[in-house]
Amino acid sequence: MTSETAMINSVIPPADFVKRAARLGAEIRNVRLSGDLPDQMIAAINSALLEHKVIFFRDQGHLDDAEQERFALRFGNLVPHPTIGATKGTASILELDSAFAGSRVDLWHSDGTFVEAYPKITVLRAVVIPPFGGDTIWSNTAAAYLHLPSPLQQLADNLWAVHTNNVRVRASASEADNKYFDEIFTRTIYETEHPVVRVHPETGERALVLGYYAQRFVGIPKYDGHKLFDLFQSHITAPENTVRWNWKEGDLAIWDNRATQHYAVNDYGSLHRVVRRATVNGDVPVSVDGRLSVGRLKAIK
Repeated sequence: MTSETAMINSVIPPADFVKRAARLGAEIRNVRLSGDLPDQMIAAINSALLEHKVIFFRDQGHLDDAEQERFALRFGNLVPHPTIGATKGTASILELDSAFAGSRVDLWHSDGTFVEAYPKITVLRAVVIPPFGGDTIWSNTAAAYLHLPSPLQQLADNLWAVHTNNVRVRASASEADNKYFDEIFTRTIYETEHPVVRVHPETGERALVLGYYAQRFVGIPKYDGHKLFDLFQSHITAPENTVRWNWKEGDLAIWDNRATQHYAVNDYGSLHRVVRRATVNGDVPVSVDGRLSVGRLKAIK
């Protein structure tokens, strides 16, 4: 039994703790989330997060933006999106409304990796959920590294990648999406060099750092870089390394953004979907040989 499991069992009855997949994901039942939860419960949720990477809660319809942030604040200081900011005067709440451009993030990514100290934790609340579709899938980037063949682990340990928000827009992007990308998402352009393998500051696990914002490898030609990206990313998103959540209104998910990627499935057509996220400030990643990520560029258009 791990220390995290012992902490969870000491606070949460086993019947209220349900694993959702072998390599990541668990649901905690019969807990009413708020900023006033006892320290022991917060510690148990954090232990569950470190072990299972993403934790789900049903029936949290009592939460509003302020109380969602009060709960998220128990895990660290809140930080808004670097370019979009926060909505409605909150500290970090970002609303993703499918009716507006840029809100359907059907791309594998970790939140905000184009900056140095990207968020360590994301807290996402379901506000409006369509009658079908709109699931989110998470992958475990620590398990992906652990299950790499040893020669590929050694290769990854020595690679660095440049992450940027100045990413390519899909050929199928609408005029509104292109406008959103040009005027809002990239009004400040960031580039950061991250190690492809970071050492988790709390668990000591090694986790792969890639996803949509990783645009090129340092010192690797473009063609070879594409092959390497596809190789490592395919291990991250292998089906056995994922968990899928079917949202209901009032659900809340909290995940370790340092050891996961996620993908919002865009399979609900013109139906309406609204989720709101709060993000907890993270630390600068450290490579296996002790080097820190480095910001290369911050430029305002």
